Amino acid sequence: MANHRGFQFGGRPPAWRGRGGVAAVLALIICGSTVGSAQTNAPVAAAPATNPITRLPEVVVTGRQDSLLGIANSASQGTTGQAQLADRPILRAGEILETVPGVIITQHAGGGKANQYFLRGFNLDHGTDFAVFLDDMPLNLPSHAHGEGYADMNAVIPELVEKIDYEKGPYYADAGNYSSAGSAHLNFYKVLPQDFVTLEGGMYGYERGVFGVSQKLGAGTILYGGEAYHDDGPWVHPDNYRKFNGILTYSQGDEFHGWSTTFRGYHGEWNSSDQVAASFGQTNFFGTLNPADGGNSERYSLQAEWHRGNENAATKITAYGFYYDLDLFSDFTYFLTDTSKGDQFEQSDRRWVGGVDVRHARFNQWFGRDVENTIGLQTREDFINNGLYQTQNRVRTDKLDSDTGTVLPADTDVNRFTDTQAGFFLENKIQWADKFRSVAGLRGDLDYFDVTSLSNPTNSGTAGAFLPSPKLSLIFGPWAKTELYVQGGFSFHSNDGRGATQTQEPISADNPAGGATSKIPALIATKGAEIGVRTVAWPNLQSTLSLWYLRSDSELEQSGDTGGTTASTQPSDRYGIEWGNYYKITRNLAFDLDAADSIARFTSVDADDAAPNSPGGDHVPEAVGLVISSGLTLHDYHGFSASLRLRYFGPRDLTSDGDYKSSQTILLNAEAGYQINKTWRVSAEFLNLLDRHDHDIDYAYTSRVTPTAQASFQNVFHPVEPFQVRVGLTARF
Repeated sequence: MANHRGFQFGGRPPAWRGRGGVAAVLALIICGSTVGSAQTNAPVAAAPATNPITRLPEVVVTGRQDSLLGIANSASQGTTGQAQLADRPILRAGEILETVPGVIITQHAGGGKANQYFLRGFNLDHGTDFAVFLDDMPLNLPSHAHGEGYADMNAVIPELVEKIDYEKGPYYADAGNYSSAGSAHLNFYKVLPQDFVTLEGGMYGYERGVFGVSQKLGAGTILYGGEAYHDDGPWVHPDNYRKFNGILTYSQGDEFHGWSTTFRGYHGEWNSSDQVAASFGQTNFFGTLNPADGGNSERYSLQAEWHRGNENAATKITAYGFYYDLDLFSDFTYFLTDTSKGDQFEQSDRRWVGGVDVRHARFNQWFGRDVENTIGLQTREDFINNGLYQTQNRVRTDKLDSDTGTVLPADTDVNRFTDTQAGFFLENKIQWADKFRSVAGLRGDLDYFDVTSLSNPTNSGTAGAFLPSPKLSLIFGPWAKTELYVQGGFSFHSNDGRGATQTQEPISADNPAGGATSKIPALIATKGAEIGVRTVAWPNLQSTLSLWYLRSDSELEQSGDTGGTTASTQPSDRYGIEWGNYYKITRNLAFDLDAADSIARFTSVDADDAAPNSPGGDHVPEAVGLVISSGLTLHDYHGFSASLRLRYFGPRDLTSDGDYKSSQTILLNAEAGYQINKTWRVSAEFLNLLDRHDHDIDYAYTSRVTPTAQASFQNVFHPVEPFQVRVGLTARF
């Protein structure tokens, strides 16, 4: 259901529809239904003792076609089930997050690197203001070597995701770090509807095998699955991306009393054709300026979940631990700094992480009004070793700044530190009247760093910050099958712990002289507001409309690529509109159309991110603007299924003065499948049907493409992959 962590955890909305319409909602909540499956291990509690409950027939929510009136707290909150995920043609695993309206997933390097995320006027980098959770375990990594909030979706097997619950904006008390623009909660199967094996193959060296099996074991159920993947891509220097994923889950109990434990493992290795300068890409569109770029990464996690619920209360405890490492070799400026050895650098990140998420809800009545009160505590500790190194052909080496003669040490910035995050939240839900309810919340978050700099001891130290974040949602209706929403709230994202204690910039390509620098804040606050409407007044059509605003106290971020420099310090304002539609034309045919447009502006002129010889401007570089996603899906029509999807990624300002802009990106993808019999299904995906030579992502900065070329400020891009076909064979049993 839409409010997955409130209602699915909490058990029931406090008679959100009043006495007249409560039956359908209670059926949904009491029976513990989930999107895409009638089975779940999520705890669900019944109504308060003052209102005896009669168990009603189970209602199963299967995705966007279902009405969320009386359930969702906003127009921009929703759920995507496995049925929608399975019918969507995708190039890479992370693109399942494009089922969140307004989200764009791209890539600017080899396939094994985390995706680039765009949403609500943000270039979110690799996840800075978009939080992702795997069964309540955070995917984002704070104080990461490459970028704050780094969230690598390559560790996800899409076929084992039961549903994705999503929400946008800083209005949800249980969503903390990185959730200012939104968050996505991936819920994985504990029991598969059917066991399966899938084999896929396609152009450009694409090969993939995936399987999933669940069966009774003792008093519970064991689920295990795996994925082996290889892809070269269309690149002159093949990606040769190899990855292996595995999952093992054991679960017992039901919606009221139960537990589960899950192990996940991921390992990947790849080469990378990074973004190329426009002057080079005109003659070598799929080429690379440094064939030694690439990397390897792995992540192994163990998590456990326990829940208990009754008619008065519900409790859920999740504990997790994981090991992660990454070695990433990149080269974005080619020969700008060292005309002999080039500008390749290595970013290394190794960490152990442990965390706990505890929440407890009570259901009662205040003066005859149904009330749900929830208290929660979320903590995590990251033990981190990361560093920035100068390299040539993946070998660490000292370099020479060709302009100044300064030696750039191989060990540019090396650190060992802990990043401690702790947050608590309180949330109150009250049904004030049949047509009015409220959700009020308060969060408090602490971030504390203890940094030991191995390359420059003067940058060692401790730093911390505490930030309160109040939130409020008001929900009116429904009238004529329509609800109205008004929301406001505060949130934040953390900054890199190295920047919070740093007093001396490392000697690097961006700053060959080093020098004193200012410490950056540990936490960057945001605040926003939203009004929205959701309606199902037209038969078989669910439509939502949102107008939103978000203020960031600062765009300041530590740059992992340089080890010391920071982004702009100005505050910024973002605002926009989102319109979502899902129309069930017939029982088997559905049409969806989502459109979002946003504007991002600094509150003052920014000359640092402007083109050369420009006084600057107030445009936030690379901020996403117009996005359109639309599709026509035929599902299970006499064994046939098909999907045709359009994605439009509009032009973006690449500099603060707006002088450099990206091009638009238009992709048309298709998928078709036929269920031969009860066991066998064949399928085919057709990616980039129009074979457009658009760009996956664009930047603008100064680079030098050869040792003897002149340095120049120009557009830099990573191309979309050309037309390709992938075929698959699936057995279900």
